[in-house]
Amino acid sequence: MKKEIPVYQVTIPEYNIERLKKLHKKKIKDPSFGEKFEGDWHLRHIHDADKIGAKIDNCIRKYFLGKHVGIRVLGSNEHPGKSVNDLIKIIKKIGHDRYDPKRKGDRYENVQNRKIEIFAFDYVINKTDEYLKYYIEPFFCWCIEDRGYPTKIDIVIIYDMKQLEAVPHHYKGREHEEIKTDGFVFKNPERKSESVLAFIKVLS
Repeated sequence: MKKEIPVYQVTIPEYNIERLKKLHKKKIKDPSFGEKFEGDWHLRHIHDADKIGAKIDNCIRKYFLGKHVGIRVLGSNEHPGKSVNDLIKIIKKIGHDRYDPKRKGDRYENVQNRKIEIFAFDYVINKTDEYLKYYIEPFFCWCIEDRGYPTKIDIVIIYDMKQLEAVPHHYKGREHEEIKTDGFVFKNPERKSESVLAFIKVLS
C-alpha cells in the first residue's frame, strides 16, 4: 500500500497576495524597496522576508532536521485554474508540477539541451541555516520584473535527495557563469511520486 504523503501547514497572516500587490504599488514611492539601475526601477527586497522565511524554516526543521532534502517552491497564482489543493493532488500523483507539456516551465531550457525534470535546491537541514528567505524575495521581485505582478509562495515541496539525480547545466544567456546544479531528473522514472516526502502549505 502506497504511503500517504503528509501535508503540513504554516500560517503567516502578513504574507498574502493582496499585501504583496500593495507593496508593488508602493515600491516607487519608497526607495527602501529598490533602486534605479540603467534608468529602470528594480525591486531589491520585500519587507519581512527574513521573518516570513524563518516561520517556514521552523516547520522544515521540525520534520526534517538532519535530513538531506530537495526543496522546490511554487506559487499557485502561476497556475491559472489550479488551487493549492489541486496542485498538491497532481504532484502526489505524478511527483512534480509539470502536468502540462505545453506549459512553459521557469528556466527549464539550458545550453546543453539536457533533460531537466524539476528545479530544486538540496540542503542538509540543520538548526542554524536559513532557507526560505532566499525564495521569498525572488518570487516577489523577479516575478514583478518578468511578469508584472508579484507571486506568493504557497506550496513548498520536500523531496528525498536520494531519489533525485543532479543535471549540471548552464542557463541560456548565462553560458559564461558557473555551472548550475539546481536541475534534477528522477532516478526512478516509473515511481516519481515516491520521491516526494512532504508538502508545506503556506497560508495567510
